[in-house]
Amino acid sequence: MVAKVIDGNAVARLVRTECRQRAETLKARNIQPGLAVIMVGNNPASGVYVRNKVKACEEVGLRSELHHFHENTGQAQVLDVIDGLNRNPAIHGILIQLPLPPHIQVRTVLEAISRDKDVDGFHLYNVGGLVVGDTVFPPCTPYGVQRLLEHERIPIEGRNVVVVGASNIVGKPMALMLMQKNATVCICHAKTRDLAQFTILADILVAAAGVPGLIKHEVVKTGAVVIDVGINRLPGGGLVGDVDFDQVRQKASYITPVPGGVGPMTVTMLLCNTVGSAERFAGREGPRPASST
Repeated sequence: MVAKVIDGNAVARLVRTECRQRAETLKARNIQPGLAVIMVGNNPASGVYVRNKVKACEEVGLRSELHHFHENTGQAQVLDVIDGLNRNPAIHGILIQLPLPPHIQVRTVLEAISRDKDVDGFHLYNVGGLVVGDTVFPPCTPYGVQRLLEHERIPIEGRNVVVVGASNIVGKPMALMLMQKNATVCICHAKTRDLAQFTILADILVAAAGVPGLIKHEVVKTGAVVIDVGINRLPGGGLVGDVDFDQVRQKASYITPVPGGVGPMTVTMLLCNTVGSAERFAGREGPRPASST
């Protein structure tokens, strides 16, 4: 058996086309979806991610604005900017690029964002919504994984799912989202003893631990669907996931590569959440008159 490689770039292009069409519909009502990105400091990786997000916005017809602060900027100033963006009707999504400098409390900043503009899905309101199945904005990476599974028509209901990694950004919300699809879900983490006894039972295995090559072929069930969320940079500069791709591909039925798997979907689902926010805004406000210019 050789697994089918799920092409995240191709699926992302399809989803972005949908987003572009939805954005065009909004523009016909004189509403352009707007995303504000807040970045504090000059983390090189963060800079790359922010540029990719701004470029992605341009591709699908979203307006974006970057608020880039010096690393020594105080928390109060960042909160003031968030307050202004919360009240700005032209901004439908607010994103905090992590990490933040140590003197800024991440939770305080994230909770300052209006739950109606929390397109990253990190606000406690949206996290709590995952538990009851009524979140406004699903976190982007788990949302992207869900869309990949849907695109490949991979059944979830009744399947055994193992999520390796219990982060608040990927592991925990991923488990909750799959539970809403009636999967039987197990979460493993750094303290799990004998990881293999859990992973070998997984019909769908989601690796999100941030450990290069953690998942070897011998711990994977034959025919399993393997989703690799890990992004690990090697000393030479290359990127690898948490899964030993070449080995596991010989045993799985589906597998995502790194790069080119889940990664492209994360930014894409951010765009979808922003467009969705603008659509909700349009529904509340009703149609706008066309510009006279």
